[in-house]
Amino acid sequence: MNHTLAYYQQNAEAFVENTVHADFHEVADRFLCYLHCGEFILDFGCGSGRDTKYFMEHGFLVDAIDGSEELCRYASFNTSISVKCMLFHELEEYEKYDGIWACASILHVSKTELPDIFRKMIRSLKQDGIIYTSFKYGDFEGERSGRYFSDFTEESFSEFMLQFSELHIIEKWISSDVRPERGDEKWLNLILRKTTLN
Repeated sequence: MNHTLAYYQQNAEAFVENTVHADFHEVADRFLCYLHCGEFILDFGCGSGRDTKYFMEHGFLVDAIDGSEELCRYASFNTSISVKCMLFHELEEYEKYDGIWACASILHVSKTELPDIFRKMIRSLKQDGIIYTSFKYGDFEGERSGRYFSDFTEESFSEFMLQFSELHIIEKWISSDVRPERGDEKWLNLILRKTTLN
């Protein structure tokens, strides 16, 4: 993770320029259709703040965090809210959020550490809360282009999910990257719901 954070610290300006105007509203709307206006969303690894701003403009309350101080600075400017510099494993809320938006963020966590991050997300969600998350599509795990990635396919993510009895996949789909000249890159998109079975 240290190399990944260093990458975002050193390349924050270029990363923001490449992502802040990317049109991601269709996926954001797909997530928001499970929530009600005025509910509370955690943007878990907010990057440029693009999606935080979109959620706020649509009437939602948003907490935004990122592990990179430089990205937090840009995101705070772009959203006009205070974005908290925090690592994923530092999440300690309890049943606070109606939704967690983890867009191309927790994919930087190793698969040995990822279960603990998911348990923290589950704990911080209210009953029937919703998670959106996305991973690069494939079986690769390791460092590439200066960052750590954990990729998933539908099958490997379904197997990963077996350890979380209270979390259920309600939507999954494959998409192309929305950034310019990146359309050949495939992503696994997932919408999950927290439900405790009686």
